[in-house]
Amino acid sequence: MNLKLRLTITQFLEFFIWGSWLISFGNYMASMDMGGNIGTLFATAGIASFIMPTVVGIIADRWINSERLLGILHLLGAVCLFMASKAGEGNFDYLYLCMFLNALVFMPTIGLSYSVCYSVMAANKMDTVKDFPPIRVWGTVGFIIAMWIVNLAGWGTSSNQLLLASGAALFLGLYSFTLPPSPPTKAQKGSSLISTLGLDALVLLKEKKMAVFFLFAVLLGVCLQITNSYGSTFIDSFSIDFPESFAVKYNNIFLSISQIAEALFILAIPFFMRKFGIKIVMLMSFGAWILRFGLFGIGDPGNGMIWLTLSMIIYGMAFDFFNISGSLFIEKETPSKFRASAQGMLMMVTNGLGAIIGNYGAQAVINHFTDNNVTDWSAAWFIFAAYALVIGCLFAIFFKYRQSPKKA
Repeated sequence: MNLKLRLTITQFLEFFIWGSWLISFGNYMASMDMGGNIGTLFATAGIASFIMPTVVGIIADRWINSERLLGILHLLGAVCLFMASKAGEGNFDYLYLCMFLNALVFMPTIGLSYSVCYSVMAANKMDTVKDFPPIRVWGTVGFIIAMWIVNLAGWGTSSNQLLLASGAALFLGLYSFTLPPSPPTKAQKGSSLISTLGLDALVLLKEKKMAVFFLFAVLLGVCLQITNSYGSTFIDSFSIDFPESFAVKYNNIFLSISQIAEALFILAIPFFMRKFGIKIVMLMSFGAWILRFGLFGIGDPGNGMIWLTLSMIIYGMAFDFFNISGSLFIEKETPSKFRASAQGMLMMVTNGLGAIIGNYGAQAVINHFTDNNVTDWSAAWFIFAAYALVIGCLFAIFFKYRQSPKKA
């Protein structure tokens, strides 16, 4: 089989697994009388992102081929997802345990799947800058297709979404063992514990510019998963007033506009970076988050459908512009010996620490505005929009950035 096709299948399945349940799971939990704990469960991904990528990275660097480790983790994930599908109504503790274990084994596979691709491509003298993006974009396609399958099959409030994810994880787990070998690269002798854990970049926090950047990476990370956690539950809340609306009947398909927009905005980033520079692009992300939440607050599937749709589209700018421009900022401003560690720190503070705070915080806000299972969603979304506005203004004031030559 063509090597690019094999790697494309890997990326497709990697994100197909996630897309099978991530967006619709909040709605499933609400149907199982667990709606008050959505944020708690979704925070498991943040906890796993904060801990496991480093641990798995050390294992892959020292002892086990990356493709074999990828296979083992996905096989374990298949078991966790299957067991989670057996949780009964109201049995949150059991569901939490299964999904927490799944997060521990799944979240590090995202970075690990990239490492496998890079290793295989390097071994076959392929151009990663040119050849990887067309492969990676099929991951987004896989995520969207999984969302559509769950929606069209009527599994938005069914455990079948977990069985679909489990089946895909089982397939990818077995398939991973057939990939070309990605052997470990032994750590250098005398490496310190800090180096081994990939935390060399902590020294960068002594520089005010970098400390401010990472602080705001945490603060913006709070926003990243709120609409993924609660978006389907929010849209489903209109089922009484707008039962025939496309957004309500095809909840996941409508929400998938966000993922489509995300893929398209990635392609637009080079233009915006050249035209406006990194700081302005980051500020655009803050502005987009204000609109993402604010438009949710004024939208509905009736006369306000245009606002909901615009919110879906603006999500691409909100999510991509800080993540990718922030990664480029690190690439430009960090000495090469700290660069990989700094990129890892960015993932830890945004998708780890920030996501943990965001999910618990969003849960507290939404539960506060919920009475007798009826939520004042507009009030909640406006609070999130106000939060994004405040941290955006603070970022504009305190993040002092002037383009500097790339450091060696």
